Amino acid sequence: MNRRRFLGIGASVLGTGALAAVAAPSAARMLAEGRPGQLLSSELDLPEAFRTALPLPPVLRPVRTDETGDHYEITQQVANLEILPGVTTEAWTYGGSFPGPTLVARSGRPAVVRHRNELPVPTTTHLHGGHTPADSDGYPVDLVLPVGTSDDDARRMVDMADMGGMAGMPGMRHAEGRTVTGERTYTYPGRQRAATLWYHDHRMGFTGPAVWRGLAGFHLVHDDEEAALPLPHGERDLPLMIADRSFAADGSFSYPAVDPDLGEPGVTDAYANGVLGDVILVNGAPWPRLDVDRVRYRLRLLNASNTRLYRLELDPQPAGGDALVQIGSDGGLLAAPVRHDGIEIAPAERFDVVVDFARYAPGTKVRLVNRFGRGRTAEVMRFDVTARQVTDDARVPDRLATVEALDAYDAVATRDFAFRRSRGDGWTINGRLYEPGRNIARPALGEVELWRFSSDLHHPVHVHLNQFQVIGRNGDDPGPYDAGWKDTVDLRPAEAVEVLVRFTDHPGVYMLHCHNLEHEDMAMMADFTVR
Repeated sequence: MNRRRFLGIGASVLGTGALAAVAAPSAARMLAEGRPGQLLSSELDLPEAFRTALPLPPVLRPVRTDETGDHYEITQQVANLEILPGVTTEAWTYGGSFPGPTLVARSGRPAVVRHRNELPVPTTTHLHGGHTPADSDGYPVDLVLPVGTSDDDARRMVDMADMGGMAGMPGMRHAEGRTVTGERTYTYPGRQRAATLWYHDHRMGFTGPAVWRGLAGFHLVHDDEEAALPLPHGERDLPLMIADRSFAADGSFSYPAVDPDLGEPGVTDAYANGVLGDVILVNGAPWPRLDVDRVRYRLRLLNASNTRLYRLELDPQPAGGDALVQIGSDGGLLAAPVRHDGIEIAPAERFDVVVDFARYAPGTKVRLVNRFGRGRTAEVMRFDVTARQVTDDARVPDRLATVEALDAYDAVATRDFAFRRSRGDGWTINGRLYEPGRNIARPALGEVELWRFSSDLHHPVHVHLNQFQVIGRNGDDPGPYDAGWKDTVDLRPAEAVEVLVRFTDHPGVYMLHCHNLEHEDMAMMADFTVR
């Protein structure tokens, strides 16, 4: 993409004043302070850091395997968990744990997942990053009502989706939502590359509180290309779900919902730009620690926070820097590794990195820190380097994978999507609050399109069905964290980003939205129909 051409695009979308504002001190301050969002303080004493061992989510085993694929069952249920030491927290969970169980799938082999809803609220489950048929994508009004829901309660829940599904909206139609009671089976064909995916609740108007209360888990896809590489594996391949939370005095999750019973969506006015917790959890544990050998580890970093941005660094940095060797992004392996001293990660983004702890002396305590945080939120977890004598059979090759590069000259359409705060009480795309069934675009299967995203404040933009490639950022080349196939791109205040996207395999209605979950719940979503 020609830099001058993109600069002209950025000016036309944002205006020259807005482009200049990207470098303004206010925008830099927002990033440095971990904004957007408002801090919600916990009401109990917080535990000392690095006392809890890092847990790993359980791996879900299929209930059966046959020619139709690997079949799984997950019960969505309330569970009382000890997240903070000595304190019981009621969580909404997949399978009784937070994070939920990890699904490990193989590229090209279907994963069929039956979700049973034993929670007190409706749900719908989205496989984030999944290349998924529309009826298994977790469309926000495709509700799964709780087991045993009466006909009267079912009508009331559907009416709420019809008439008050999102804060800031006067009402909406249900738009052919596929509502069921008790259970739904989601089919994931697996026609995609090896990648770190995750699944979470996606109910319209209530994604923020549902994820905050625990409805999130990993879904890992492997393939032959990845397996042929000498990357760290087994116990040295670590999924790390990073999420901030706050706690009430009784140990429950604290969340500033307008209606504590979640009969009405939305948060109180002070938190309209997002909710920031003051406890950093990794795999559901507060500021954990892990003993590591002096070998290479693969860290699958997922930002599962509602709003919080992180700049993740190791402290101390190893001699020579380049502590984090990125091998993958949202959509799987990069063509070649990219070396970083730190990584900026927005909500829903994933970065696969390799860290070589042989670069540290035995006994070194290496903190994973958040340079966008303050106080307790500036620390994430700690790695304690052991003196054990072990053999490292892993390395990072100079070439990782074959990655097709989309070409802007093949684009058959160019579309603009402006992410803005409304003058009322919602967040908009192209000036419109979300309404199910109203299309913002109709891309054709197999065609390359150029999509332009622009922002007023900070918005991580997520596109369903297919990953995309970032080709320009704010009048310049892609940023240092834009490599590879992405499904979520971090838009900073007053920024313009161009991506190339091509939708394949599955026609139907999908979504484009902000992954600041409070923005999403306040109507910053749009439908597009792949034809």
